[in-house]
Amino acid sequence: MKNALTPSQGTETAVSEPWRAALRTFDADLQRRGAADRTRKAYGTDGAELAAWATANGLTPAQVDYKALRRWAARLSQKGAAPRTMARKLASTRSLFRSLVEHGEVASNPADLLPAPKLPQSLPKTLKPGDIERLLEKIPASTPLEMRDRALFELAYSSGLRAEELVDLDVGSVHFDDEQVRVEGKGSKTRFVPVGEPALRTIAAYLERARPALQSADQDPALFLSKSGKRLSTSDVRRRLRVWAKHAATQTGVHPHALRHSFATHLLDGGADLRAIQTMLGHASISTTQVYTRVESARLRAAYAKSHPRA
Repeated sequence: MKNALTPSQGTETAVSEPWRAALRTFDADLQRRGAADRTRKAYGTDGAELAAWATANGLTPAQVDYKALRRWAARLSQKGAAPRTMARKLASTRSLFRSLVEHGEVASNPADLLPAPKLPQSLPKTLKPGDIERLLEKIPASTPLEMRDRALFELAYSSGLRAEELVDLDVGSVHFDDEQVRVEGKGSKTRFVPVGEPALRTIAAYLERARPALQSADQDPALFLSKSGKRLSTSDVRRRLRVWAKHAATQTGVHPHALRHSFATHLLDGGADLRAIQTMLGHASISTTQVYTRVESARLRAAYAKSHPRA
């Protein structure tokens, strides 16, 4: 991938050499830490924007302090940046200066004291077990592509995988004897996640009867292949799920992460330990997993309000 933190053509002349060097250092650190290409691209956009602003204000990386970053954040707000966009830009700024501190380019991180914007507390969208069953059962198994899709979404719900993790799987990633799948998650961290029997059956049928019909001459090792024999993309996964959700007449706007959220919520409903769910999801922090306790709490409050005579 092209250097994700290289300023775009439109900002190249507006960024000073000290900032270009800082962005190169940051990008090298992101690569070394195994950051996803999408993260590098987003941080590249944010870094180049900050670098252009600082250059226009006569500031090198070493001259940027807390007050300067407050002005930078105010400018973003004035331009109408949404809270989540602001949060990402401030996170990338903290990460950029953290890298510069580690390399001795600046003495301290001026972004550490920047207050994060308050984000709306939206709960993840989940499907009921009956909706999931109807969605999966509505995917027939009469063609190779249908068999692929059934195996794909059975596995997505069975193991709670991200779309990126699904498309990164190879044939050897599924361990049938151990009933688990080896997943390369965020930050190139490997984890093993259990796979249920229905998913294993559909994957086995896909590998035996469908995948050979999809495979092209170049023998792509990807588990899930497109009709041209190439590895699926995340957009392919989202598009195919929309097709089958519409076919099953289930909720509108169903996306792969809804299957992941449903996986975690249904495990919690069934009494699974939150730490075990954290491990299966590949969350670095338990606080990320705790959002599902809020989902359960909201569900219980709704049931109480509907059923208790003095609610």
